[in-house]
Amino acid sequence: MRIDAHQHYWITERGDYGWLTPDKGILFADYLPEQLDEQLQRYGFERTIVVQAAPTMEETEFMLSLYEKYDSIAGVVGWLDLDSPDFASHYTRLRRHKGFVGFRPMIQDLPDPWILRKTVMNNLELIANDQFPIDLQLRPRHLPYMLEALQAYPNLTAVVDHAAKPFIEEGILEPWKSHMTMLAAYPNVMCKLSGLVTEADQLSWKTENLVPYVHHIVQIFGKERIMYGSDWPVCLTTCSYGEVYDALQGALPEGLSPDDYEAIFGGNASRFYKLDI
Repeated sequence: MRIDAHQHYWITERGDYGWLTPDKGILFADYLPEQLDEQLQRYGFERTIVVQAAPTMEETEFMLSLYEKYDSIAGVVGWLDLDSPDFASHYTRLRRHKGFVGFRPMIQDLPDPWILRKTVMNNLELIANDQFPIDLQLRPRHLPYMLEALQAYPNLTAVVDHAAKPFIEEGILEPWKSHMTMLAAYPNVMCKLSGLVTEADQLSWKTENLVPYVHHIVQIFGKERIMYGSDWPVCLTTCSYGEVYDALQGALPEGLSPDDYEAIFGGNASRFYKLDI
């Protein structure tokens, strides 16, 4: 089964998307499954993973209501406050819902080194012991802190969103490259090849700009620990759904087998999120 492992749905009038303001242009609109269905069918994707875009449990409940309505949604990566003493109770409640397959704290919007706070680390230990998936919304500056957290909980089941948003526009590889290599040494950590086009030059990006970054991720994680995500509709600020898909196809190394493609474009996401499909 082919799965787009990273995309979003939102309704602006819900009001908890603090970052989503009129100056965001094309993003300041409602995006729901009906608007994505045609693209999914065109590129052969049967299901998607819907990822949180607001730091509220109300948005998580909204996404779970979509899961109950739309067969195309394979699972929801919601939001929980890792820095809350009430984390365990909310986490336990949400886990009862079949559609809740993971969660994502909005790390890129939080002060450094938030991930190393005592309460956060205690709650990371809980999900590490449960082997419950967490999406890591990292930027290059967060990688040293994440590596420190992984030293404490090396069995954490995690996926790095957008390959930690490397500096593609500037063509900078280090220290992102070295830090990602160290992170990939933890066997329960995976990486999403998603959101890369929006890190390139928005006016003149080319597929070849992505190649050094994509090749490095494939080399260090292997074909069994990477997954495709469109990052739709955020990608629309740069290009279409199809252009995102074609760009990754063009940036992947040559010589991949049909099994490799099956893993990258669905199988790995199904395994990581423990999907019952």
